Amino acid sequence: AAILGRNLARLEETAALLAARGALVKSLACDVRERATVDLAFERAHEAFGPLSVLVANTGVGGPNDDGPRDRWDEIVRTNLDGAYFCLRAAARHLPEGAAEGCHLVAISSILGRIGVAGYTAYCASKAGLLGLVRALAMELAPRRVQVNAVCPGWVETDMARAGLEGMAQGLGIALDEARRLALAEVPLGRMSAPEDVAGLVAWLVSPDARGVTGQGLDINGGAFMI
Repeated sequence: AAILGRNLARLEETAALLAARGALVKSLACDVRERATVDLAFERAHEAFGPLSVLVANTGVGGPNDDGPRDRWDEIVRTNLDGAYFCLRAAARHLPEGAAEGCHLVAISSILGRIGVAGYTAYCASKAGLLGLVRALAMELAPRRVQVNAVCPGWVETDMARAGLEGMAQGLGIALDEARRLALAEVPLGRMSAPEDVAGLVAWLVSPDARGVTGQGLDINGGAFMI
């Protein structure tokens, strides 16, 4: 497997954890906002491991943006949407020749791709854009039997979630624990997902059990959003 990201030191830490479990892992430094570096990273991964069978496009940045000199629109959209697009396109070029049944491209969207949140225009737009991207690419790659899907997590126990809660607490003038309580009050199951929960859904998506699933956005949010 190949893992890509901007922080090579953190990649090496992850690679060591995976290697301890018997996985063969190559770490490649790559800024997904730069298409040329993405293409080069995928070429190196292909040289190391051969044709690609599974991609999980999980790079993302969060936080609010506003109109004015501190507007983070470009940073957020360039990372979350453009970066995912560059990775998906690069991955598609390195799939096996011909029909590639058992090949999967998965993008990590968000519950904010489904709903709007004030102050999060860039994040909501980038994550909603991923859903349209996945649907279109699923149609393009269907003749090759490649499945393309998205996962839309709600609150997950991550550093990004904690930063969001800290921002909420600061904005409302309340303690972090109270902000967490308010956030989970909107979640029927009353808890955040664990990263392993999201990984489990991705694992199912790329398994033979999901061979009829493509062009979909799968929600994992404790019931906070229901179609």
